[in-house]
Amino acid sequence: MMRQSQTAKADGGTPRLLQAVIDAMKVPELRARLLFVFAMLVAFRFLAQVPVPGVEREALANFFRDNELFGFLDIFSGGALRSLSVVALGVFPYITSSIIMQLMVPVVPQLKELSKEGEVGRQRINQLTHFLMVPIAALQGFGQLTLLQRGGAISGVGVSGDTLLPTIAIITTLVAGSVFLVWIGELITEKGIGNGISIIIFAGIVATLPQMIGQGFLEKDNVAGLLLLVVIGAIMVYLIVMFTEAERRIPVQYGRAVFRGGRMYRQGGATHLPVKVNSAGMIPLIFAFSIMIFPGVVASYFMDPSSTSFLSQAAGFVQNLFDPTKFFYYLFSFLLVVAFTFFYALIVFKQQNLAESLQGNGGFIPGIRPGKSTDTYLNRIVVRVTWGGALFLGLVAVIPFIVTQLTDVRALQLPSISLLIMVGVGLDTMRQLEAQLLMRNYEGFIR
Repeated sequence: MMRQSQTAKADGGTPRLLQAVIDAMKVPELRARLLFVFAMLVAFRFLAQVPVPGVEREALANFFRDNELFGFLDIFSGGALRSLSVVALGVFPYITSSIIMQLMVPVVPQLKELSKEGEVGRQRINQLTHFLMVPIAALQGFGQLTLLQRGGAISGVGVSGDTLLPTIAIITTLVAGSVFLVWIGELITEKGIGNGISIIIFAGIVATLPQMIGQGFLEKDNVAGLLLLVVIGAIMVYLIVMFTEAERRIPVQYGRAVFRGGRMYRQGGATHLPVKVNSAGMIPLIFAFSIMIFPGVVASYFMDPSSTSFLSQAAGFVQNLFDPTKFFYYLFSFLLVVAFTFFYALIVFKQQNLAESLQGNGGFIPGIRPGKSTDTYLNRIVVRVTWGGALFLGLVAVIPFIVTQLTDVRALQLPSISLLIMVGVGLDTMRQLEAQLLMRNYEGFIR
């Protein structure tokens, strides 16, 4: 018997999403979850406005205008890094730690065994991820402070003399802020709706939108360029939704033996195995841009405009080669994103052991022998499907450069990575909200 919906459309044609929010607020448990998420995000945005000592705001703003690396990291801190607040590191150390652990699991035998121990093994790996996050956050904090001091944004940072204790205090504060954000994110996952870490990143990006809109007014003389930018942005959102939801469904048949009256009968059912087109998410973009930005950052340590030494000239050449406004930079970014997409997708596929799991549960793909033949077939499908996701992520990586060339809008760039994060998190959160409503006999809103 089909479930009867308690949600009727409003007389004025209320949109399904708005009606879903209204329905959710009527349910005490869902209302408490939504309000808890809102309260945690308010706490996050409050902490993002509390700076560490010794910050020169004007110098810091100038530094961010000229530094692509910090602008990229600022995405994950939700603008907190731009003001060097106590949560300036954001959740980026945790993301880095998670990626490292995912790559280490199939390589390190002890971690591989842990991953096979079910929920207990997953909890242990998660605990190791948190432990690894702390030294990563400390190193990242010290590196950022050093670069900010070199750029003249802050002062009094060092590892000797009177600067040692203040530096330790600032780094400890930054690490504590990052750990606190991860704790808030896990509380949101447990007591709220959606993935807490992703929602914190989402909230940070949304908080920077007013500033981006304000930058658009600087280009008021280029109305045609701004309109083209908006159109391309809308097309990108559509493509992101399409590629995020796209999947290849592989038919799977299950068979089982049933004993009745002393005789054995074969029964089975048909289902499908979904293979995502973009199974790697935004991780290849993080890898690629980190690698492309790193040489320029290292070169900045050795470059001296007043010097004619070979080292200084070589550093200047490297920094010019990896200039984020040049065609070469985005060409290699595209190639790296495509390569990392295949690398990560195949790593994740190997960890899942789908062929072994299907055979162990009595499942098989029609026309394909169980075991090694199934594994080869699935691997071939994953490679073919991943081509679509890899080329799409490569487009996401280079679209800011293409849009800038087409629209000639310099003060405002299309934040393609931010769009990818926002759309992905929004879809996942809406899916979880819909599941909560369907559990309580309310009508869904995703079509």
